[in-house]
Parts: sequence; structure tokens; C-alpha cells
Amino acid sequence: MKSTANISVGPAFASVNSSSVDLPNQAQLLLDLQRVNRIAQRLSGCLEPATVARFITDGLVDQFDCAFARIWVVEPDRLTLRLVASSGLYTHINGSFARVPMGAYKVGKIAQNRVPFLSNRLAEETWVKDRDWATANRIQGFAGYPLMTGDRVIGVLATFSHSPMAAEFLEVLQVLCMTATVALDAALGIETSQPVRATLSQPLSLSDQLATILTSTTMTLVGTETVLPASTAHIFVQLAELLNAFCCDYARLIYGAAEVTLEAIVATSPAAETTEAAAARWRSHCHQLNFMATCLGGSLQTQPGPRQQMVQLSLQVPYGAGSAGTLVSIQCTTALVQVALTCIAYKARLVLCAPSDPAAVVITDSAAVAQGVAQGAAQIIWVRVNAASPPPAQVKAVIDWTITVDQLTQIVELVAQGQSVDALLPPGLPRPSDREREIMALLAQGLRDRDIANRLHISESTVKFHINNSLTKLQAKNRYQAVYQAAIQGWI
Repeated sequence: MKSTANISVGPAFASVNSSSVDLPNQAQLLLDLQRVNRIAQRLSGCLEPATVARFITDGLVDQFDCAFARIWVVEPDRLTLRLVASSGLYTHINGSFARVPMGAYKVGKIAQNRVPFLSNRLAEETWVKDRDWATANRIQGFAGYPLMTGDRVIGVLATFSHSPMAAEFLEVLQVLCMTATVALDAALGIETSQPVRATLSQPLSLSDQLATILTSTTMTLVGTETVLPASTAHIFVQLAELLNAFCCDYARLIYGAAEVTLEAIVATSPAAETTEAAAARWRSHCHQLNFMATCLGGSLQTQPGPRQQMVQLSLQVPYGAGSAGTLVSIQCTTALVQVALTCIAYKARLVLCAPSDPAAVVITDSAAVAQGVAQGAAQIIWVRVNAASPPPAQVKAVIDWTITVDQLTQIVELVAQGQSVDALLPPGLPRPSDREREIMALLAQGLRDRDIANRLHISESTVKFHINNSLTKLQAKNRYQAVYQAAIQGWI
């Protein structure tokens, strides 16, 4: 679509300012079709005719800068058109054009003759009922298009503009009307259908939830949908909200043999608003989602696309082991230990259950919990967070943060059978000095070496020396791991 103007009045309309550079017809048409796609995406799941029509007219005003847009539908008697949506300059649907006889005015003629029409001299058209109105409101352009399914007309779409419309705009309307007709015809067909409305009262599937959230793109579904645990579905919903906030361009939900996956693509924008603040918000949410997915035995992977112009994401979460897995109840007082063991348990395909389940193997670091569980004759695995504290006598096995997925699986299975397991733990780690404890505590608060040095009135080199000693004692590869392990070991 050709534009001879700056684009402040909307890319579908030509302006009188010829100083700007013209866009090639093909390039302008592609831009307009992208806008049509945004309008069409809002129609997904709409089953009310008035809502479908309003989304379309709102979209024409918002995306193409129309002065106003309207949709009429053909009444069942095929003699009259009824106005169902109006956006922009006029939003009421009960005025003098609320009912238009078939064949009357330009709208009625478009419905009767099924011929699209475009004019950029509206005030001079003989069929215009009120030419003074067109002049007073500076309305120049008019475009009307019949909404047809097969050889049947179900309505008419009309748009009005302050600026002249390019002839190619009828091609844009043709694409929009194809989608609008399908959505509107479906909505009209079930307007009084009670069975469909009853179905809508049922809980939404995950794909329905995601499709409702992802208004910036059309999601596809692959595989047979199955009911997911609430914790799993929640992660996918959280990711969908993040994707929609950053204008997701592609999304596909895949139900595989052992896991459910959401693949997505988000285009990176060079716009000024895509600043470090937005990037930081993106990273923060991705870290949180990856953490939640990891706790369920899954993962969130992100990678940049060609020339850094997009980001590809893949969230994958396993269905879980189901009822065949061993039941475990993790009841730790230390938050880091609770999270770490929960993550390992999911990866081990163990079934996490409520603390009150008598059939579960209890994993805990609390003497009070162990005492209460022992009275109920349940099996207990003790989590050692402090080498100086001996485990309660009633426990069947002792573990700590060094345990692997395979080891936890083996120990839980043996304990569930009533067997006691000898400790598979390495000797206790070297004890920290008071200064090392002090520095690790400040490091855990997010302080930098310089800040720690100023706080303790020592040099930065001394801070680094103590941190390196702590890394060695904690068998940690980096500072983040050291802080985590220091918390597990009771240093901080």
C-alpha cells in the first residue's frame, strides 16, 4: 500500500505531505497485514457477535487511525441490516443508521450487490445522506466491504477516515473481512445455543488459558492434551503472561510422551523503551520461572536468535512419575534445604504429598517433626544441616545437601521398605573461622568486596583471601554456590 506522507495518520491512508519518502506498495501492504493480524488475534475464543464486531471496529480505529468504523449484520429476514458495533467518532448503535434496509444507502447497496467500495470524496457523493456532516467532521475517505461466507452475505464493514485512503486498502480489508466473517458467522450461529454455553462453564484447559493470555500471537497445540497438576500449569500460565507483556510472536504448546513443552519466540525491539530496565525485568522473571521449573524436574531454556533480533524460549516440565512413585513428605525448617530437596525429589520422580499422609517417607531437619512422625510409626530420613547436631535415634537414614538424585531414590526406596540405611555422607567439612563466617554472612546480603572491606575495616585483598578459604572449605566452585552451601552447613 502506497503512502505519500509521514505516517502519523496511519499507514493505510495517504497524506498530502509529499516531503517524506514513499514506501513501496509491497512493504506498506506487509505492514498493514501485520496490523490486520493483530486485530484477528483478538477474535480467538469470542462467541458473542457484538464482541467480535467491536474488536474489529476498535482494531480499525486503533491500528489504522480510522475516524470511525462500523459493522452491520443481516437480520434473519434478509431485508434489514442491524448495526452491532461502532468505534471511534461514534460509539452508539441506536442512531438513525441502527437499521438499514437492504439496498438503501451505500451500506445497503454493498450488502445487496456484494461489491466493495472506496471513495476519497465522501462529501461529494450523491448517496451521502448528510454532506454537511461529512464536511464539518472533515471526513474524506470511505471504504465498505461485504462480509460473505460462500454466496451468503452476513453483514457489511464500513470505515471512515479524515485522510484519503489508498486504493490498496481494499485488499487489506479483504484479508480482515475473511477472518471477521468466519468469527462473526460462528458467533451468530451459536448465539442462542445452550449446549455451547454449558461447555463454557467447564474449567479451562491449559491451552485455553494460554490462548486467552497470549493476545499478541496465535498459539498452536500439538499432541493430546492431558490434565496437569496445578503447580505445573501455574508455571506455563506465568510464562504466557511474561511472553504477552513482551509481545510474543510465536507460541506452540506440545504434549509429548513424557513432558509438556511450550516453545515461543519474542522479537527484540530496538525501541527506546526496550532499555536495561526492561531487560532486567525479563531476566528476573526468566530466572524465577527456571527456578520453579527446576523444582518440578523441568527447565526453561532461552537462546538468542540470528543477529540477536529475537529470543527463543522452551519451557519443558515432565508429567511426573504418577501413582507408581514412592510417596515422600519434605518438612525442613531451613528454606534453602526445603527447596533443594524438593527439586531433587522431583528429578528423582518421587511423589510429593501432604505432611499428614501416613504412607509417606518423611524427610526433615526438625527434631520436633521427627518426634511427632515417629509416634505415628512413619519412616524418617534425617537431613543433616549442622554436623555438630546428632540425628534423632528414630531415623532410618541420614542425608545432606551433597546427596545426588540416584542416591536419594535408592535411600527413599529402602526406607519405605522399613530398612535402615548407613550414612552415605562424607566426613564433616572443615569448620570456618569467625572472620570467614562474618564475611560469608555479608556476602549473602549482596555486599561487594569493597563494601565488606569498609564494613569490617579491612582491605579488599583480605576479604578475597577469606572468601577463597571459604570456597575451599565448602568445596564450592563460585561465590553463589559458597553462599548456598554456607547456609546449608549452618555457617550463616
